Amino acid sequence: MLLHLDRHWSIGPDGIHPRVLSKLSDMIAELLSTIYQQSWSSREDPDDGRKALQRTSSPGKPLELEEAQVVAVALSDLHGTSIQREHSQTHFVGLKALLTLPVLVFEGTAEVRLADGDRRCAGRVEVKHQGQWGTVCDDYWDIFDAAVVCRQLGCGVALEAPLYAYFGQGSGSIWMDNVHCNGTESALSDCTHNGWGQTNCDHTEDAGVKCSAYTGLRLVNGSTACEGRVEVEVLGTWGTLCASRWDLSDAHVLCRHLGCGFAESIPGGGHFGRGTGPVWRDSFHCDGTEAHLGQCPVTALGASPCSQENAAAVICSARPMPLRLVGGESRCDGRVEVFQHGTWGRVVDEQWDMQEASVVCRQLQCGEAEAAYTPVRAERGRGPVGLRGVQCAGHEADLSLCNTSLPQSTLVTGIMEDVGVVCWGSRRVRLVDGAGRCAGRVEIYYQGRWGTVCDDAWDLADAAVLCHQLGCGGALEAAGSAQFGEGSGQIWLDGVNCSGAEDALWDCPAEVWGQHYCGHKEDVGVICSGLCLEWGWEWGW
Repeated sequence: MLLHLDRHWSIGPDGIHPRVLSKLSDMIAELLSTIYQQSWSSREDPDDGRKALQRTSSPGKPLELEEAQVVAVALSDLHGTSIQREHSQTHFVGLKALLTLPVLVFEGTAEVRLADGDRRCAGRVEVKHQGQWGTVCDDYWDIFDAAVVCRQLGCGVALEAPLYAYFGQGSGSIWMDNVHCNGTESALSDCTHNGWGQTNCDHTEDAGVKCSAYTGLRLVNGSTACEGRVEVEVLGTWGTLCASRWDLSDAHVLCRHLGCGFAESIPGGGHFGRGTGPVWRDSFHCDGTEAHLGQCPVTALGASPCSQENAAAVICSARPMPLRLVGGESRCDGRVEVFQHGTWGRVVDEQWDMQEASVVCRQLQCGEAEAAYTPVRAERGRGPVGLRGVQCAGHEADLSLCNTSLPQSTLVTGIMEDVGVVCWGSRRVRLVDGAGRCAGRVEIYYQGRWGTVCDDAWDLADAAVLCHQLGCGGALEAAGSAQFGEGSGQIWLDGVNCSGAEDALWDCPAEVWGQHYCGHKEDVGVICSGLCLEWGWEWGW
């Protein structure tokens, strides 16, 4: 298929005359319409027709002229292009070359609405195309696609992306299928999909969306940004939240959402004064583990006669929830406890792992986490519960920024047990069974347990690092073969090979922690020069 340009047309560096441009646009529209029909009937050369136009027409029908209006806006940028009328000549342009010209296709953003939901920001997703409303198939439909719909409608964040005609079956066309959004698009029609009307679905697969509808949350009239009357923005209008069902779990989630630590109290009686505007009677039903209020189940009741004196309020801690590790050998290992409302409380969980442990160690400035564990029965706490069901991503600066439940939460799944942490900062070293603190068998505290070091390759350079680490001066002897008696339990290090310049024994090259081929009859020891000072001796007898 070739496009014939009459010899009387002139394309120069100054562009095209408007009348010529209009004629050219009409010719291109007719050409593309013809090609599109043929490509669908012959199924040949899909790159030349069907694929290039799949976003501008439905298969099986001619492409309407108004749908194919294209404007060649950059013909004047074709370097060296000049079609003169001084010589009678005919120019032929292949379709592939034509379609690679810089063009503008005028295709506006498709309207979106949510139908048959219990509120404006929830329902079956419907899009308007060619003047008619139709649905979206749920193939590959996910929360990223839902997020774009919520953003386009000004409905806050996406909470769910229901499938299988959750809000009932629509009717008419199914306009979109296999929608793939990355979540940042401004409109659903900006996302990739099969093409308008190209689908193998029926209306039992209509996609839906549940949005938060809340586009803003703030605390007002407090002495800091982390206390005050709760105000919610609903579809662009700020109003006070009624306190009729407001509780500490809801407040805890809001404080976390605002980066204000945890909820200390929820004062009532108009503590932070009267607001203006509507009073929203919507009720949140948080269990305390949510990252923000938009994730909590909600009963949407809209504006109501609820008085401004009955406004929801909260006083947040504005600081990380204090925590400590108890029952270990140092401040950097042990069972986790948190301090709130004047009391230390236990942290209990059923899926405690290294992500939560990492946050604890980071908050305590104890380095990286080495272990997350559940204490044995004898080491469990007996006091009140401070937090339950902690869920961290691992990058949070403190535990109060993780998804957690307050102790009064009714959320109970599985068996909640006390939790413990061992941080890198808990590593310690000591000398035992010697004449003083600067001589004896070498023992290292690692992952909550004391263990020994094997004497394979143990020498004076290794001993020097250890003596320096303990503040015991220089190394006088690197002892092997359990000279200071056999230890017990784990043998933590083997094949230690220090240069002598390291700050700590575990900075030296060695086998993997706990990997060895030794018995305790090979436990190492040292005698440091500090022993002589400790006893008032002079070395050299």
